[in-house]
Amino acid sequence: METTDKIALPERVAHVRVGDRNIYLVGTAHLSKESVEDVRTTVEAVKPDAICIELCKGRYQAMTQADNWAKMDIFKVIRQKKATFLLAQLIMTSFYRRLGEKLGIQPGAEMLKGIELAEETGAQLVLADRDIEITLKRVWGYLGLWNKLKLFMQLATGIFVHEEIDTDMIEALKKQDQLEAVMAEFAGKYPEIKRRLIDERDIYLAQKIRTAPGPTVVAIVGAGHLDGIQRHIQQDEPLDELMTLPPKSIWPTVFAWGIPLLIVALIAHGFTKDTTHGFENIYIWILVTGTLAAAGAALALAHPLTILSAFLAAPITTLHPLLAAGWVAGIVQAFVRRPTVSDFEDLPEAIGSLKGFWTNPVTRILLIIALANVGAMIGVPIAGAWIAARSV
Repeated sequence: METTDKIALPERVAHVRVGDRNIYLVGTAHLSKESVEDVRTTVEAVKPDAICIELCKGRYQAMTQADNWAKMDIFKVIRQKKATFLLAQLIMTSFYRRLGEKLGIQPGAEMLKGIELAEETGAQLVLADRDIEITLKRVWGYLGLWNKLKLFMQLATGIFVHEEIDTDMIEALKKQDQLEAVMAEFAGKYPEIKRRLIDERDIYLAQKIRTAPGPTVVAIVGAGHLDGIQRHIQQDEPLDELMTLPPKSIWPTVFAWGIPLLIVALIAHGFTKDTTHGFENIYIWILVTGTLAAAGAALALAHPLTILSAFLAAPITTLHPLLAAGWVAGIVQAFVRRPTVSDFEDLPEAIGSLKGFWTNPVTRILLIIALANVGAMIGVPIAGAWIAARSV
């Protein structure tokens, strides 16, 4: 314990003076029982006017509203094109659930303690983190195409690889912020990820904590953010740029429309040779894209009608950038195997194992969307190259 202004504080608490205000930064390990006690001890000792927690509104609601899953509209998720994002969130949640079971503590328990203490003491609760969707969109948007492909493949393996959680991994993750921990390996390989995921959030957290109401503030943050927050908390730094989504590059649009137009041109060119040749190109396109999309849906254990819908949709959707075979398959699956309220309520339990992703009707729909889309995407260059070779 250290003493600051005659107040005994845990050693992981940093005291910062900003003008005439006292700010106490509680550096927590998100998977540590000791951190929960550090939060309680600090709040009881300094009696803050405000308690800041390292959560955004979305993560706060996910953590505090246990019935959120039951209220989910799977059709709305598909229509808004958020199925892949939701699947990624569930993979992250699954990983932390397994960690929590290993350690006998709920991940984020120190944040829940901060919320509880704010209610008990009347301190104002401040959600100090940047919105997770903005953070992930900035991470993704500023990556180059090659790095996006590598990152996607590494994340995708998280669905299939049930990594064993050993003692060394637990000790490393206990020292990091939850988002940072999931992306730590990637941040080392991609400096741009570190900048958007960690450095920018240091600034954002510092400014939100700096402007929290009252002369005494307690901020509960991951220990990995302590140094960065202390570097930025004395300066008034604007946040507008950190909330801006990255500009859209013209190249994805060029590729999204250019490749289908090229395929159509190659198929049309086939008819200049003879009608049979042209129709054979069409058959190749249908069979390759359709079969691989259907295979993706089948891999997710889709209903036979869903597999058929993926096969029929892929040859068309792969030629239109605003459509996707997985969305069609997902909607069909949701109709023929409509998830019940209990299926949504069972999500927290289901994602605790690899098997659960396939057996729960909700996560199965998300897998169908993702895998059918992947299958169709793989089919495009294969069928395209085949047709191009026949045109020579």
